[in-house]
Amino acid sequence: MAKNKHITEPDVFGYQVRIVRRGKESSRYFSHKLWGNKAKSLQAAILWRDQMLVVLKGSKTRFLKPPKNKTTTGVTGVSKTIKYDHRKDKSYLCYTVFWVHNGKSKNKTFQVGNIAKITADDELHAFRTARLFRSCYEYAIDNDLEFDESKFAGWKKKRLYEEESLRVVA
Repeated sequence: MAKNKHITEPDVFGYQVRIVRRGKESSRYFSHKLWGNKAKSLQAAILWRDQMLVVLKGSKTRFLKPPKNKTTTGVTGVSKTIKYDHRKDKSYLCYTVFWVHNGKSKNKTFQVGNIAKITADDELHAFRTARLFRSCYEYAIDNDLEFDESKFAGWKKKRLYEEESLRVVA
């Protein structure tokens, strides 16, 4: 983490700490006069920021509840659904991951395929990839990192959950 991340000096009189998690802002102003001098107010701002990051990391509000009409998988933010395509008269099994980006709810669907043709391995592969996607998202927000969903492009041809660089799921 950058030494003074989340800390700005909006004026010559003090420091401002702002932390935004899931659309909710936690902030505090540290006056140089109140804390005695500029160095002490910066030290107090850093201490408060570090404490808040620990508190916010443990917050259970990071978990979004999936919509009630979705079938859950037992993994928070990951649902299993069967989608029916009226044009083709076929049903498709999908795993959908729910997450938040810039304060807006988003979802990413991992379509297994036509339920008449999929194998157990196809379904397990999609589920493990969806679980890894959600786990990478949670790791990013808990560690104040930018979540990059582009790593999951072409997921059907890759076993991302076997890569050491993405292994955040126990």
